[in-house]
Amino acid sequence: MDKGKIIFLNGVTSSGKTSIVDAMQAYTDPFFYVVANDLFENTIGDQHLQNDYWKYLSEAVIMMYHTAKVFSDRGKNILIDGILVERPELQPHYRQVQEISAGYPLEIVEVYCPLEICRTRNLERGDRGEHQSAEQHRIMASDIAYDFSVDTSLHTPEECAELITEALFQNESKIGR
Repeated sequence: MDKGKIIFLNGVTSSGKTSIVDAMQAYTDPFFYVVANDLFENTIGDQHLQNDYWKYLSEAVIMMYHTAKVFSDRGKNILIDGILVERPELQPHYRQVQEISAGYPLEIVEVYCPLEICRTRNLERGDRGEHQSAEQHRIMASDIAYDFSVDTSLHTPEECAELITEALFQNESKIGR
């Protein structure tokens, strides 16, 4: 059985990752399963997050990458909705992702959006800090070799999903909805 692709959508909060994930899951072929920082954060009790947020989140994030490999081993395509930040608890985060995913078809996609637009989206959402995207941008890994990039200020989530899927599955069967 061929391994499923692991597509890591990397971007700051409100850059549009989850909207792209929703659009990509609308495809019938290839179908994508999803692991996301938010989902794995929810596996941690609030008292632990309040006590040492980054320690426990970092552990869960590493487990998320191993979980993605399980799906891939079963031939399932997987989307990681996350952000490669360089915090002491995760350093070197980007290299850890590469090492954990060695031998797997990992594709890292930059989900870009100008920080001012992210700030506006954060305010509109109401569940994110106004400057959360800028804060994440400051600690994002800087040496990432992206396989593809989309700009959500120029394209809708559906257009981004189409661009990503066409680029990463160009030699495979026709994409269906």
